[in-house]
Amino acid sequence: MDEPSPSADPPTNQFGSLNDLAHELASLEDLASRGSWRSILDKVSRARSLNLLSNPHDHLIYLTYNVLALSKLRRFADASTDLDTLDDFNSHYYKYETYPQLYPNRSGSMLPFSLRFIHAQLPIKLGNRQEGLDRFYRLLNFIRQKIKEKESNNLHDSVKIWKRRENFVFNCLIGHHLGDKEFILCLDLIKDMINRDYLDPLLVSKLGYIQMQIGDIEGAKGSFNHVETMLNEGKNDGYSFLSEVQFRNLVNRNKALVYVVGKDYVSAVREYEECIERDHTDVVAINNKALCLMYLRDLSDSIKVLENALERVPTRALNETLVVNLCSMYELAYVNHSEIKRTLNNWIVHVAPDDFDASCIRV
Repeated sequence: MDEPSPSADPPTNQFGSLNDLAHELASLEDLASRGSWRSILDKVSRARSLNLLSNPHDHLIYLTYNVLALSKLRRFADASTDLDTLDDFNSHYYKYETYPQLYPNRSGSMLPFSLRFIHAQLPIKLGNRQEGLDRFYRLLNFIRQKIKEKESNNLHDSVKIWKRRENFVFNCLIGHHLGDKEFILCLDLIKDMINRDYLDPLLVSKLGYIQMQIGDIEGAKGSFNHVETMLNEGKNDGYSFLSEVQFRNLVNRNKALVYVVGKDYVSAVREYEECIERDHTDVVAINNKALCLMYLRDLSDSIKVLENALERVPTRALNETLVVNLCSMYELAYVNHSEIKRTLNNWIVHVAPDDFDASCIRV
């Protein structure tokens, strides 16, 4: 899955730019958006060594970027060591009111939410799955407590932010349970969320995917129909991350998945093409269209679909899953596939973010 951008809770007052929030924050944001994680490590190291971070929140934001960069580069042990330099997250050291001269009229935690998320994620990356799951559940409870506090104070904008965070963390938690094939547990968790009147189309769609995996095709169709009804009735709880275009594409991809299960690949391709016409950066639709063409024994066109995507939208299409599929198609289609994959590898070296795993090319 992707981590939230490492920024702290929205301040109550207005700032002219990101750099007003923290030392050279705009530069860090730009490097992160380009996947320049090694440059972020260098920038954080330089800022620390030259004592450029004068305020407590500066140190926390730079720590967040450093831990995020280490995690992206799969240096999980180093990320955990850096994170361990913090005291308890609820410590008064991380409260605005501890420094009234620096933060007049501010209260609450200055700890970036992303740091809490990474703290939950790291044990799983280090092989301690149960500790990671425990942290995720504690984080989910922390978020829900925040939602209650904000609702009781009628802070509607803050409620929306924290509910989005709940949505994000819950979906990550479901993903970890799915990775261990705990399907029934996932069904129970998702149904509990839906019973809380959460109208998140992604969550209802995920329910359908799980139903498909356990063989409940009719149940899956019912879930997907519910998502389409939500779209037609304009129902979206406002806490989903989907735009209208993404919502419509989700409905098409759900329909396509039903066709794929029924081995009606021609109809599935038609649904995916509608997605791509609406949003040419929909990498899921692009990848799945290519796979359907491959199942239809049209290797030439399936390869073209993926190659065109890499050429047109490399920053979106360049992910390990798509590249693995493209390399598999090369191996099926060409005798000289090793040479073709080396050419692909040489191109990827120049455009890929630092965290791209080049081993997926299988040169």
